[in-house]
Amino acid sequence: MNQPTDAQMHIKLGIPGATAISLQRRMLDARFAVRYFVGRGIDVGGGGDSLALYREFFPLIRDIFIYDSPQGDAQLLDNVPDNSFDFLFSSHCLEHMRDAYEALGNWIRVVRPGGTLIISVPDEDLYEQGVWPSTFNFDHKISFTLCKRNSWSPVSVNILDLLGKFADVAQPLSVITVDNAYRHHAPRYDQTQTPLSECAIEFILRKL
Repeated sequence: MNQPTDAQMHIKLGIPGATAISLQRRMLDARFAVRYFVGRGIDVGGGGDSLALYREFFPLIRDIFIYDSPQGDAQLLDNVPDNSFDFLFSSHCLEHMRDAYEALGNWIRVVRPGGTLIISVPDEDLYEQGVWPSTFNFDHKISFTLCKRNSWSPVSVNILDLLGKFADVAQPLSVITVDNAYRHHAPRYDQTQTPLSECAIEFILRKL
């Protein structure tokens, strides 16, 4: 697996990605710096918006491996050994996978017991806003809801059902809807193309 070098990584000007947008929120919550982003991590789907760009804000990170298309299939992580990392971070990648259950199972597999997974996905009502297939990202294969009886999306995954599938191997520490700076009454548009808005569900797991 080829890891991008520091010379290949650079801050993008203009509208940042979801990791950059979430940075201020994470910096205000000390748990990210002292409990979650600690040790050796893997950023699944990090690409050019990786947590590795902002390591100085989380000083207990030892190193971060960026796992994106050049490194392999994020659905399987079949070239990553079991129990390899202290934490796994993934920002808006799971919705691009073929099967959320298979992907999450493999993501849990590569984290050591006691390690942490920090995963964000788009909330289907905040991001897709009732339209499927997605008109804002044509590569989205899955939509997500935190918990509701019925969804308008034919490919909706209920996060609480997803986490329940892995209750014997991973304990949820936090499951939240993130709508910082979201304009709930604005006309329909992709609010993640602004510098502030988050349209996400974030869940944090501790591997048992």
